[in-house]
Amino acid sequence: MKTNPLHKYLRDGSLPHFFCPGCGAAQVLNFFLVALNDLKMDLQKMVCIGGVGCTARIPVYLKVDALHGIHGRTLPWATGIKLTNPELKVVIFAGDGDAAAIGGNHLIQAARRNLDVTMIVVNNLTYGMTGGQVAPTTHKNLYSLTTPYGNPEPNFDLIKLIIAAGGTFASRWTTATPRQSINAIKKALQHKGFSFVEIVAQCPTYFGRKALKSGEPVQGLNWIKQNAYHTQKAETISDEEKIGKFELGNFIQMEAPVFMGSSYINHEDE
Repeated sequence: MKTNPLHKYLRDGSLPHFFCPGCGAAQVLNFFLVALNDLKMDLQKMVCIGGVGCTARIPVYLKVDALHGIHGRTLPWATGIKLTNPELKVVIFAGDGDAAAIGGNHLIQAARRNLDVTMIVVNNLTYGMTGGQVAPTTHKNLYSLTTPYGNPEPNFDLIKLIIAAGGTFASRWTTATPRQSINAIKKALQHKGFSFVEIVAQCPTYFGRKALKSGEPVQGLNWIKQNAYHTQKAETISDEEKIGKFELGNFIQMEAPVFMGSSYINHEDE
């Protein structure tokens, strides 16, 4: 009997999964499995961490040591694990609310320190698990459960935040760009230092119904496509045209000393 070669990375009996039909987080789980397989990663030397939210459920399905705890505290756990055992590959899965709201300060500090972990943020522009409230990444004027007249606030640009804070790898793609997303995850897993991958994803259950007036996953994907542009085309687009749109690409990849608690090390000296 043939089985999908990626099943070997999943916990026995973990399927069917928790995600809503058409959820982008499930696609990101698949992207991660493909990246693991392509890189032949040793799961015995990996720890995956999730907090609270739809994306935070991803580690539950992986056949790795995993930590699933409270909202917004993924990076403090990652810091403790990495400093205790630097040989481990530590991967955090977080939603945009988990990462940029209650966990926002931890995100800034991890990037500033250049902590040697990988963080994958699935940005569906909403608090999906808790009912569709407005999130720090929700674009201005979009509707949500808690902004029935439109979001009055500007949104966080997570990539700009990471670069400004000192992160050494930052990349943004979408569920509509699977190959680029997989390649970004592979680069992040091989990077020494704080590597951050943001994947903009559809949430048909809440963001779709509230902001797009449709719970159809395909419409969510099409909306993302229509509101995204590659960084190579940034100079050909006016500032007004960029408002409310996602700039996609690999924005930064550089070498810098890695945080090791009481000291820093240059990875080329390892």
